[in-house]
Amino acid sequence: MSTRILFFLICFTILKSQGQYRFDGHINPDEGKTVYLSYIEDYRKFSRIYTDQIIRKTETDSLGRFSFQGTNLPEENRIYRLHVDGCEMESTKNPHVLGVCDFSQSVLFIANNTDTLNFSKSAYGQTFCQIVSTNPSSDNFLEIATLKEEMIVDFNDFNSEANKKINSEKWFANLQNFGTGLHEPLAELFIYDFLSDRRNETYPYYLKDLNENPYYGNLLERLKKVYPETSYTQLYENEIDLDKQIASNKGASLFTWKWILAFALLLSLLLNIYLLMKKRQSREMAKKGILEKLTHQEQKIVDEILKEKTNKEIATDLFISVSTVKTHINNLYKKLDVSKRDDIKGLFENQN
Repeated sequence: MSTRILFFLICFTILKSQGQYRFDGHINPDEGKTVYLSYIEDYRKFSRIYTDQIIRKTETDSLGRFSFQGTNLPEENRIYRLHVDGCEMESTKNPHVLGVCDFSQSVLFIANNTDTLNFSKSAYGQTFCQIVSTNPSSDNFLEIATLKEEMIVDFNDFNSEANKKINSEKWFANLQNFGTGLHEPLAELFIYDFLSDRRNETYPYYLKDLNENPYYGNLLERLKKVYPETSYTQLYENEIDLDKQIASNKGASLFTWKWILAFALLLSLLLNIYLLMKKRQSREMAKKGILEKLTHQEQKIVDEILKEKTNKEIATDLFISVSTVKTHINNLYKKLDVSKRDDIKGLFENQN
């Protein structure tokens, strides 16, 4: 092991003095023969492979070893991807370098023109799982990917709004603090790309966080300081400006809709009260119109009928004979166009 490290340091010293990069690695022979090196200027293209990103390719030897070296990379840190495709190109009309498939393996990393990197297999034979580099930022993406997996587990633990809220607050803070501690703004863009992805459940919380958290503005300042005039910084600045407008409009729209809803509910309540009073007034007017057809004595008879009084009880209360009561009731039947006591009760009770 010490011999390997010594060899690595010797190579680094030689290449550093010559301003030359060297990316070596070892993959499983059955995973493919061609390894591609891509240069990524758009952090929104982290998730898949694009042919316009590929800058070099090389073939592995019989043991699966490969190597890239040269002097044509930028002197400052940039984002790169190594990609190997285990699919047979002839087996499909669409080459998988346009995307990924189950047989594709890739790794994102940070490097510059003077770095020496070694991509070794893990103890379980997994490709691109370990990076030994002269650049301390090279394996930042692998560290962040591990945290993202932990975050996804927490989110999937229970599918509820409460769980999403708690874990959004926790993991936004965790990832942002971790990214800041790396002292590498390009690594923070990897985190930002994930948290602000419109396809993720994190997006609504991101819009809220964007308006309240100074982290995003601070990240822009770090990018301008370390990577001025780069596509990374320009894209990020444009995106957060646009997203702040979306977040503000969404907040204003939500505020407006709350007031509109409150006004609509109040208007509905007032309208219902008005209609109820109008209906009651109509009933009173209808009742008054009916009573105006009746004599004063007939109105008293109606009141007695509504009290469920018999003819005899009505006669006693009004100091008239039972036959007079019957006469008045017959007149009521004619004037009100009804044929029985229940019709009179129904007519007047409906007006109450």
